[in-house]
Amino acid sequence: MATLAIVGGGLVGASLALALQAGARERGWKVLLIEPFEPGHDYQPSYDARSTALSYGTRLIYERLGVWARIAERAEPISHIHVSDRGHPGATRLDAARERVPALGYVVENAWIGHCLWQALDDDVVTRYCPAEVEHMQPVAQGYRLTLTDGRMLECDLAVLADGGRSGLREQLGIEVRRSPYGQCALIANVTPGQAHAGRAFERFTEHGPMALLPLQDNRCALVWTRPKADADRLAALDDAAFLVHLQDAFGFRLGGFRQVGTRHLYPLTLIEAEEQVRRGLVVLGNAAHSLHPIAGQGYNLSLRDTEALAAALLSSSSALGDLAVLQAYQRRQRLDQTFTVGFSDRLTRLFGEAGTTSVLARNLGLIALDLSPPGKGWFARQAMGLGVREG
Repeated sequence: MATLAIVGGGLVGASLALALQAGARERGWKVLLIEPFEPGHDYQPSYDARSTALSYGTRLIYERLGVWARIAERAEPISHIHVSDRGHPGATRLDAARERVPALGYVVENAWIGHCLWQALDDDVVTRYCPAEVEHMQPVAQGYRLTLTDGRMLECDLAVLADGGRSGLREQLGIEVRRSPYGQCALIANVTPGQAHAGRAFERFTEHGPMALLPLQDNRCALVWTRPKADADRLAALDDAAFLVHLQDAFGFRLGGFRQVGTRHLYPLTLIEAEEQVRRGLVVLGNAAHSLHPIAGQGYNLSLRDTEALAAALLSSSSALGDLAVLQAYQRRQRLDQTFTVGFSDRLTRLFGEAGTTSVLARNLGLIALDLSPPGKGWFARQAMGLGVREG
């Protein structure tokens, strides 16, 4: 019996297990899902829950996997996106109705997405090792031998590394990464505005770095505020009232006065790209393959497109599971999408992080031109929705 092991049962790993589930049942494959943190059986909502912006294209993928209806129960639709440059006239606006879609995207709590995915897995096909962690990976004749921290050993024909951007196993296997530090930290928190957000998302670029406010259920907004590290540390240490004063000054009053802020978290920001994504019997997936700046909201959506493409490549092949040619074909198919999405996100982040007069003028003229050009705005919206031409 062919065996596939997914190392990391977070959103990417669980999505891959679900994408493979029906085909694996038909082929008699065994799917192992190894995850160090055991999710609760019952979902517990929290004001401070971390969330992810799902593109409209991601909704279509989850519809194909049969879980979107469940995820949508706690998904807040993005009906409108307002992009602006603080203190300058440049702005552009994207609208779901104009693009003829029910929403430009959705914001969903990570815990809820994970809960829905894990509930949809079939124990007859997917064997879950949880809580469990892989301590060592060794190439063997037919794939990889995985040694768990409790001493158990598992063998598989194909191992998929989906254990995050700080993957120790990626390092252990000698897979080099390209790192491009942004010299910034992302301050993440949930806030409550004084006015109804009405499904509006805001991308605001300031002299200190970009910020995003994304609509959540219960009239909360997910804040992603990019600042130099010293500023981020200072803001994180403020009491709630003082923090909201600074946030109000940076964002303005488009949503009225902010009333509440939850726990603040800081994440140093670096663009990370793995030099290798496939070897015989091995795939690197998700943040372990490419970790993007969060402000453009593209990272998870790209990873999910990779996940769907990998499942399709494996299930459409008659070759042995883990065959290098099949994995290389998958990587070629995704190369254009990855190159474009990583480049788009990186250039956008760096352009709007520059404070020089020339850069400010160029990006404001660009925003104004984009807002006045329906074809350009439609193209930009399709990229944001994950619906652009992405296959190599």
